[in-house]
Amino acid sequence: QVQLDESGGGLAQAGGSLRLSCAASGRIVSPYAMGWFRQAPGKEREFVAAITWSRNKLYYADSVKGRFAISRDNAKTAVNLQMNSLKSDDTAVYYCALSRLGYVAVDPAEYESWGQGTQVTVSS
Repeated sequence: QVQLDESGGGLAQAGGSLRLSCAASGRIVSPYAMGWFRQAPGKEREFVAAITWSRNKLYYADSVKGRFAISRDNAKTAVNLQMNSLKSDDTAVYYCALSRLGYVAVDPAEYESWGQGTQVTVSS
């Protein structure tokens, strides 16, 4: 059983920055990838960014490319999401997820473990 614990998020003004963190614990077997998804009210959960642990490959949704940066903490199984130049459209609940696939997947169904979600609100 894998547990994902998220932290960060909150309220920011448009153009501002926030940082999300996610730490994984439990039985984690390589290869795997960790990613972030988000879900706004009335919308489906959508892919934001992900990173593969073995090859450190990164992938971003077009909507956040150039503004968000995903990174991993090599000391522990954790990922961070630095969000810059925030827009009101970024307002959503952000979820950390872990996939046992060795490559980045954008479909939420490919991820087996999920965090509880953290709210990000961007005011214009």
